[in-house]
Amino acid sequence: MKTLIKVVLFCAVLLWILGWAFDNTIKYVQASELDFQFSNPAFSGNGYGTHVLSVDQLQHQRKKDAEDDAKSAASAAKRELNNTTIAKFVKNVESRIYANLSKQLVDNMFGTSCDSETTTCPTSGTADVEGSTLYWVKDTTTGNITLTITDESGAVTTMTVPVGDFVF
Repeated sequence: MKTLIKVVLFCAVLLWILGWAFDNTIKYVQASELDFQFSNPAFSGNGYGTHVLSVDQLQHQRKKDAEDDAKSAASAAKRELNNTTIAKFVKNVESRIYANLSKQLVDNMFGTSCDSETTTCPTSGTADVEGSTLYWVKDTTTGNITLTITDESGAVTTMTVPVGDFVF
């Protein structure tokens, strides 16, 4: 029985020491409320405006890059079509035809291709080129040549060339 008393007494002292230690520990322990927040702004809402702006900018940039790539591919295809041998040939023929037409017009305007049989030179002329009308008239008293160009939309361009003033 002595042993039982010793055990009970020991347990009582041990409980008293543990209670005293726990009581003193509680006085100095501080705790706060647990607060959980998502770090992703799509879930928490904090910084959501900048998150949405960033996502929108990325989407806009991707869309713009895709459009630029499509334009670049279309431009490369167009350049390739214009760079064929037949396309170069057609451009060269057109250029020579327009050069010949303009030479004939200038020859008529300045009298270098007058009729040798009658020794008369034309004093006016008209030509239609791709919807535009070219009209020229030579004023024999002043020696000025007036060239009037009317395009398809009706816009008029007028040039006056003083023939007698060219001296080299």
